[in-house]
Amino acid sequence: MNKQELKDRVRTAIRKQANEITALAEAIAREPELGFKEHKTAAKIQSFFQQRNIPFTTEHAITGVKGTLKGRSSRRNIAVLGEMDAVTCFDHPLANTETGAAHACGHHAQIAAMMGCGAGLAASGVMDELDGDVTLFAVPAEEYVEIEYRNRLRQEGKIRYLGGKAELIRCGAFDGIDMAMMVHLSTDGDKNRVMGIGGTSNGFVGKMIHYTGREAHAAGAPDKGINALNAAMIGLMAVNAMRETFRDEDYVRFHPIITKGGDLVNVIPAEVRLESYVRGKTVESILDANFKVNRALRGGAAAIGAEVEISDLPGYLPLVNNDRMTELFRRNAVTLLGENSTKPLGHNPGSTDMGDLSHIMPIIHPWVGGVTGVAHTRDFRVCDPEMAYIINAQCMAMTVIDLLADQAAEADELLENYQPKMTKKQYLAFMESIK
Repeated sequence: MNKQELKDRVRTAIRKQANEITALAEAIAREPELGFKEHKTAAKIQSFFQQRNIPFTTEHAITGVKGTLKGRSSRRNIAVLGEMDAVTCFDHPLANTETGAAHACGHHAQIAAMMGCGAGLAASGVMDELDGDVTLFAVPAEEYVEIEYRNRLRQEGKIRYLGGKAELIRCGAFDGIDMAMMVHLSTDGDKNRVMGIGGTSNGFVGKMIHYTGREAHAAGAPDKGINALNAAMIGLMAVNAMRETFRDEDYVRFHPIITKGGDLVNVIPAEVRLESYVRGKTVESILDANFKVNRALRGGAAAIGAEVEISDLPGYLPLVNNDRMTELFRRNAVTLLGENSTKPLGHNPGSTDMGDLSHIMPIIHPWVGGVTGVAHTRDFRVCDPEMAYIINAQCMAMTVIDLLADQAAEADELLENYQPKMTKKQYLAFMESIK
């Protein structure tokens, strides 16, 4: 069969399973879990694999699940990814009432699209016509949150890096995979059937900041204390005073939260903790901005006579999409949705750990419509399930066929002309340099 016949078969196979794919997405949305805690989500994914006789392995970076579809030969290996974790948004209508976890970023749709892609490839029989394998990878902890909790996991030796894909790279879970793809729902409430393709995004360094002062009675003896909260506030204001010095083209972002601001209102705060990122468009801009931010934060401690401990943690690298894979995906989107269904993207100041993967192999990370509301808020929800779950799955499956049909000629040519930004060894060395 030619490529078009294979694509028609896989599209039909995905369409026949639309109800089950949609039900999976909705079930995950009803039981959201935060990163490295996605045990119920992992169980649902395992059940979906079992029902379709797709072999899988578990406990990759604690909760990740990895399925495998074998082609008629294993010339190449393409990973189709979906992210398992939620964000914290207590006001979301489907939020977990105890943890605040909610799929207000659409990762449940990613899992559905990934599983739909795999289910279609398996049920259609097209894998017997392809010269390569497909790895269906449900990956944990894309959202870089609960930094203190994850750092404890790190100290306990359960993880080394706080982001899921970085940890999976370190563990060797991507060894033997040649390229990867995934979709992400639009973050700006795009109700239309439009796919944003290409573009870049920020990377970042993670931060834990710990100011230490000296407690004293806040009214009776404030002169005996050293106010760690004031030290923190001065440090933050010093960073704010530098913001105009960051170049616009570097897209630098610093957005701290205070996770502990003291103990009692009538006691001078002796301990204050903050978490933040320092983001930027390039590795160089991230490291430069991070140096300046640290200098300002230390200045706040010096001004008050407090102490400050700044822990820099490996974050995410900037995202770069592969142009050739992007064009293949674009053509398939146009086939399904029409000529005006795609739009080229510029730079996104947000971040994703798909950026880490993009430094060691070709990847695509399209953004797709079918949602309302703004990401990470109470209003974010899927309004077009067919777009969010089914069409996405079809586009990825069709792109897999483009790459692996005809002795994987397209994948071979792409890889022959591809130069990674880093080897795995170089990547790990860079991550270890962030301290």
